[in-house]
Amino acid sequence: MTTSDRSRRNRWLAWSAGAVVLALVLLCVFVPWKTLFRTLTSRLDVRRPSSDNDVARIEGESITVAEFRLAYQRQIQALRAGYANMSEQMLKQLGIDEQVLQQMVEERAEMVEARRRGFTVNNDEVARFISSLAAFQENGRFIGESRYREILGLQRPPIAPGEFEEGVRRTLLREKLRSTVTGEIAVTDDDVRQQFHRQHDTVKLEVVLIPSDQARSHVQASDADVAAYFDVHRADYRIGERRKVRYVLVDTGAMRSRVTVSPLDVERFYNGNIETYFTPEIVRASHILLKTEGKDDATVKARAGALLKRAKGGADFAELARKNSEDEASARNGGDLDYFARGRMVPEFDEVAFSLEPGRTSDVVKTQYGYHIIKVVARKPSVTRPIEEVRQQIVERLTNERARAKADELAEQMAKEILKPADLDRVAQSHGLEARDSGYVTHGDLIGAIGHGSNEVFALKEGEVTGVRTTDGRVFMVMAGREAPRQADLVDVKERVREDLFRQKAFEIAQQKAQQLVRDARGRELRNVARAAGLEATTTGFIPRGSPIPGIGVSEQVDEAAFALPAGAAQPIRTENGLAAVRVVEKRNATPEEFAAAKDKTREDLLSQRRDTLFATYMTKARQGMTITVNREVVKRAIGG
Repeated sequence: MTTSDRSRRNRWLAWSAGAVVLALVLLCVFVPWKTLFRTLTSRLDVRRPSSDNDVARIEGESITVAEFRLAYQRQIQALRAGYANMSEQMLKQLGIDEQVLQQMVEERAEMVEARRRGFTVNNDEVARFISSLAAFQENGRFIGESRYREILGLQRPPIAPGEFEEGVRRTLLREKLRSTVTGEIAVTDDDVRQQFHRQHDTVKLEVVLIPSDQARSHVQASDADVAAYFDVHRADYRIGERRKVRYVLVDTGAMRSRVTVSPLDVERFYNGNIETYFTPEIVRASHILLKTEGKDDATVKARAGALLKRAKGGADFAELARKNSEDEASARNGGDLDYFARGRMVPEFDEVAFSLEPGRTSDVVKTQYGYHIIKVVARKPSVTRPIEEVRQQIVERLTNERARAKADELAEQMAKEILKPADLDRVAQSHGLEARDSGYVTHGDLIGAIGHGSNEVFALKEGEVTGVRTTDGRVFMVMAGREAPRQADLVDVKERVREDLFRQKAFEIAQQKAQQLVRDARGRELRNVARAAGLEATTTGFIPRGSPIPGIGVSEQVDEAAFALPAGAAQPIRTENGLAAVRVVEKRNATPEEFAAAKDKTREDLLSQRRDTLFATYMTKARQGMTITVNREVVKRAIGG
């Protein structure tokens, strides 16, 4: 599903209070995760914020463990509601903790910047926004304080009105900043036309891939060749500064044997975090949507009634949706909306979807977006995972937390005792630990128990003791040796030089083959020329920019050449895997009529894209002026990692 598809779908998907909070305060599950692992460009001290109760601090403003844990649990709940088969392993692989933390840090930084610029949000603005949300309206009016609180209390976990309203306040504050920063952005008609054609013009290609790896079998390189290559490229082969440290690890894993977790401990944790193990009732439904905006309501309703008769008369529902539904994102999938929990859709839609039995089709349903025909495909009841099912998981979590606490306690004691490098071995031995040498390493190398700790190693000064957190615990280290950077001799890097030479020669062979294919293909089909050379050509369908090409994948180089070449022309193009001979078989440009129909939508998308880009750039610079600290150790404890 593309970003624009999701945007269209979001226009009629209204969140319940809990989902609104996720959308406003945390992450929206229908928005693609473009924020996966984006790097903060601020001054980032990953070792230790000022409080062990904070997962992060942004210009002194905290993100507490409680805030982070609640946000994390809500994201997990949303994922499990939307994707019923989401396992613990899958959740770990997705790195949900990092995503939630990154989003919270970025949002808090936006709030800090908004306040710096003097923006505020008063209570009236919060109230007006909440009363305008579809989840809290009935017949176009606010449902009232009592029902508002009731809806918040029904969420899993329940949401306090104050918490929800503070989330809204933060969102409105950030939106004021965004609107001010991006308010002057505009796009011209030429911008819109170019963007439309970039998205909708297509080409049909013949492609012959000549992988460099295949050419390696024809490459020969003697020691003399390697030496000659090294002489020419000597400047590329320098050996940077090398250092070694002496270190001692306070190993969290080793502390596990000193930890006990009783059945009572497990029960207390389970009962205190019961919402974590709850998955709400979900249904899978398909629908046909006929929009009413800008149309005669009676006409649309009559058309919906006619489609309903066909659906209940035995017509294929998926085919009806594909041909008639105006929810473009789901129409292409036969109207399928996948599984969703209560509150994900507008109230009228929810009420019907959760009242139908699987296999049944609703009558015509009116919502603020138009008329729907809903067919429920399947239903899964709410379930709370029993304690026995998660007992081992809880034991592991509590064991890790307690082992980490013991390791931290020991590390704090050792930090008071290791005052100078000479103390390291003595203090390690007194606590039953062993000091070791890392051996000489260059910047970026793995260093034993320190892991990717070369930043700390190369920041270390003579006579200094430093302690760093690692994935295994806490490490104390001192400088044990240092070698200045120098020009490499061939003997130091011979195999690396040989590999570079092989790679260059293989590329040259592939390049020659591709150029010969292109010369031979003038006035002929590339596939015939390729076949005569013992190679295979692939012919694509009509594809737009950004499409994956067999054997190559998505390639900006191929796109750039293919859309610039005239039909019938061919060109050798370098790819990540070698060379490709590419011939443009045919080109199709979108018509003026197609542009006219999509012009407004294209303008809207392009404007949104440019605003997002400008605001992201603005906030990157703003964060560079902020002090942002993140405590990965506290994050792990918060999620039981």
